[in-house]
Amino acid sequence: MVIFSVYVVNKAGGLIYQYDNYVPRAEAEKTFSYPLDLVLKIHDEKVVVSFGQRDGIRVGHALLSINGLDVNGKFTADGKEIIEYLKDSTNYPLSIRFGRARLSSNEKLMLASMFHSLFAIGSQLSPEVGSTGIEMLETDMFKLHCFQTLTGIKFIVLADPRQSGIDALLRKIYEIYSDFALKNPFYSLEMPIRCELFDQNLKGALEIADKAGNFGPGS
Repeated sequence: MVIFSVYVVNKAGGLIYQYDNYVPRAEAEKTFSYPLDLVLKIHDEKVVVSFGQRDGIRVGHALLSINGLDVNGKFTADGKEIIEYLKDSTNYPLSIRFGRARLSSNEKLMLASMFHSLFAIGSQLSPEVGSTGIEMLETDMFKLHCFQTLTGIKFIVLADPRQSGIDALLRKIYEIYSDFALKNPFYSLEMPIRCELFDQNLKGALEIADKAGNFGPGS
């Protein structure tokens, strides 16, 4: 069981903190000869697999590196367009690494804003007044847990579906936020959190939760 990541969203829907505690590695590196037996396309400024699956490489995986050098979006490390580079038979054989596309900072900002809107929609759809909004979303691979404070700050944790004690962990993160961000004289309310003590104590709380499989009172 594991805690994947933590997000803090302000009352306006802006992402003010994000920490990846554990990112599963779903990557595959293979040596290819010409012609490449995968169909690639450009999606969101990344080169991704659109057709063909083999040896752990799946549709939707992004091209991460060529010959050990990380790519930069749709360009190679030396600035060449990847799609055109792969069409040139003289460049082969090539060692290419594929994996799940990593979210950029801008994508994380956008997703935080989208969840803020969904949270508000959830409150409005409620047949009863005073709904708290979305507190949990569940998929086959993870659960998203959300705790909103009275001031509108949202603390979001993505965790293994089997992980217990998340409600207590969310409140512990709120306590850490109150103690080490709000009480920091250099921190401005609603702005990105850049406090070393907040980082240290958050990581400590996540480490306890990971090791114990839960986070109960007194942790």
